[in-house]
Amino acid sequence: MDTFKRKTPEELLYSISKLHRGRLKVYIGAVSGSGKTYHMLREGCSLKEQGIDVVICAVSTMQRPETVRQVGDLERVPSIHWQKDGKEKKDLNLDALIARNPEVVLVDGLAHRNREGSRFPTRLEDIRLLLSRGISVITTVNVYELEDVRAIAKKMTGIDVSETVPTDTLELADEVVLIDVTPETMLARVAEGALRNPGSELLKRGNLAVLRELSLRLVAEGVNDSLEKHRDELGLVGPSGATERILVSTQYHFNGSIYVRRGQQIAKRLNGDLLVVAFVNPKKQLAKEAAAFKRSMMKLVQRIGAKFEELPLPSRRALPDALSAYALDNNVTRIVLGHSKQTRWQELWHGSIVRDILKRTRHVDLFIVADRAEHDGERILPAHMTKPEAEAELFRRLSSQELDRKIERIKRGRFKVYIGAAPGVGKTYTMLREGNDLLRKGIHICVGLLETHGREETLGQVGELDIVPRETIQYKGVRLEEMDTAEIIRRNPEVVLVDELAHTNVPGSKHKKRYEDVLDILAAGISVITTMNVQHLESLNDAVEQITGVRVRETVPDHILRLADEVQLIDVTPEALRRRMQEGRIYARDKVEQALGHFFKTGNLIALRELALRELADDVDERLESWERSSSLRGPWRRKEAIYVCVDCMQQAERLVRRGFRIAHRLKALWYVSYVMAANNARGEEGDGERLDALKKLTERLGGTFEVLRVRRSREIAKAIVAGATKYEATQIVMGQSKSTFWTELRRGSVMKEVLRSARHIDVLLVAGYDPGANG
Repeated sequence: MDTFKRKTPEELLYSISKLHRGRLKVYIGAVSGSGKTYHMLREGCSLKEQGIDVVICAVSTMQRPETVRQVGDLERVPSIHWQKDGKEKKDLNLDALIARNPEVVLVDGLAHRNREGSRFPTRLEDIRLLLSRGISVITTVNVYELEDVRAIAKKMTGIDVSETVPTDTLELADEVVLIDVTPETMLARVAEGALRNPGSELLKRGNLAVLRELSLRLVAEGVNDSLEKHRDELGLVGPSGATERILVSTQYHFNGSIYVRRGQQIAKRLNGDLLVVAFVNPKKQLAKEAAAFKRSMMKLVQRIGAKFEELPLPSRRALPDALSAYALDNNVTRIVLGHSKQTRWQELWHGSIVRDILKRTRHVDLFIVADRAEHDGERILPAHMTKPEAEAELFRRLSSQELDRKIERIKRGRFKVYIGAAPGVGKTYTMLREGNDLLRKGIHICVGLLETHGREETLGQVGELDIVPRETIQYKGVRLEEMDTAEIIRRNPEVVLVDELAHTNVPGSKHKKRYEDVLDILAAGISVITTMNVQHLESLNDAVEQITGVRVRETVPDHILRLADEVQLIDVTPEALRRRMQEGRIYARDKVEQALGHFFKTGNLIALRELALRELADDVDERLESWERSSSLRGPWRRKEAIYVCVDCMQQAERLVRRGFRIAHRLKALWYVSYVMAANNARGEEGDGERLDALKKLTERLGGTFEVLRVRRSREIAKAIVAGATKYEATQIVMGQSKSTFWTELRRGSVMKEVLRSARHIDVLLVAGYDPGANG
């Protein structure tokens, strides 16, 4: 849907000027050797085949055979060669390029500095000139060559570079594409002699992982900016569902810094922005103690890089309105505030801040910070995680079960997953290309299951690969086809390629899901390379529905992705993906218009791309922590966390279970799901058994523990919840926001409010409900 808002004169002038300006596309990667030049040259060849006038200048193939092959018959405009510290350098020949006047120039090294006496000191300025002459440019850059990232990269890895470009350079680009490569692939290229300087600090596994995560997060931030701009143009309000934004509501007292630090921890673990707001009565002067707390808080907020605002508030009753409005204006996904100190009767008389905020916000979670320990008189402070003392573990004798698991892991095949934001990004294409590379190296490889969806480019990548015929299964008189897992295991190749990991098998198959077949193949010692889209990840099911309005039915449990030895993102911009769709390169022509108007809407694709980038960045960070905890970009958390999720049999229960899993996974915490059944509540008893069974299966599939607690009366539910959380030493209770009316709560009581009053020693997360009909 296009906006009907009239453009301002400035916007009109800018749009007209862009018509005369060349287009800038940047390929960004973690390090040299990640494949940026390869993909740039490949795109150049593709453009030339479509009749576009393309030349190359100052392109460095590093004599890598695969990259050299991609040059093909592209015209080369000679660059200007010079020496610095014994190394050959290449400058763009601007005069020759302007005289030649091609439609597109391919050029490496966006951060390159030119020789003394050249027309401009940097390549970036050369490129600006070409763009102003209507010549489009496709170029490359490494993440650590961006000025703001350089400092972080140096701190995390010890690596420093002399040639950089301003970080906002990427904002000049019409298109930024990440070339994602796993550390394992990079190290394999070093071992094969495909990369120079194998002893370089850049090519250490931990450094490769850090730089990879930095590049994923940087591109995700840029995608988020474009998503917010797109949503503003369409007049959409509230959070998009793709990213987190944490708001801490605080006051100038000793607990204020506790809330801010807890908010900082949450924002870091969720990779979200942190906002801090304090409401003050403009008619009252701050007391000396409050003024001192304010100074301390301002220093803290500045140190952790949060955004702080102090806003006027005439009375306490106006707080819910002011806080809700601020959260809505700033696309906040979670509000962090302290426990209420009011009794039940005080809440009835003065009103409940929590309840009033819940009534005014939609799609916003509330996180209530514990303000005391389990025993009165003790203060709760956010604890810093230290390195676990694992040395003793090295000397502990393994049990027979642990030995069996380790032996099984050793025998298992290697598992690699290509993941993308949506269909058509090129996962299968890339998987097949890698398969042919392995075949050329003498690896015994076959295709176990291939879905080309009629895409000629994908089919053309099959090459010499052997395809295992599908198994035929009879179901209700119909012949259906499925992957022949038994035949794959019988053939026993070294590697098998399997498309669409989230696929549900046809009835009559040995397993219900394809990922279960993949586990059998891995257990047989056969390596698997497979593909999936981010929307098929089980724990993201709710976020994807919020973004697209579509409930994805085929999912893969998160732990399957964690089993993978490598997870690699195939990144494509929404504009490029929609172009592919319009050209009929993804779906058949008769399905194009429907797809572009529904799942493939620009806003959906931007949000899904950001979701994929952030999810993979989290995965990289988890693996990085397991190698070298001190290098984690997301900072410390409490040493020991336990999550206690409370569900009922209502529609939002699955959403709570998935949220509990994602929180526990990020915190490395044990997690429990509890359903409290009251003997005096007969409502919905007939369907409760099946519902509870489904919730139990979902919990266990995601790795949690499910239990049913029984009480005599409904008014005892809150007490049972707090007792259960205390039994498991839970540090966080997760429950849904109440939908009860004021009069219902007055008559029956409120479980949520009773939990908040009784569990002030525990953080409580109140998860927002989601109404698909109110999406956007």
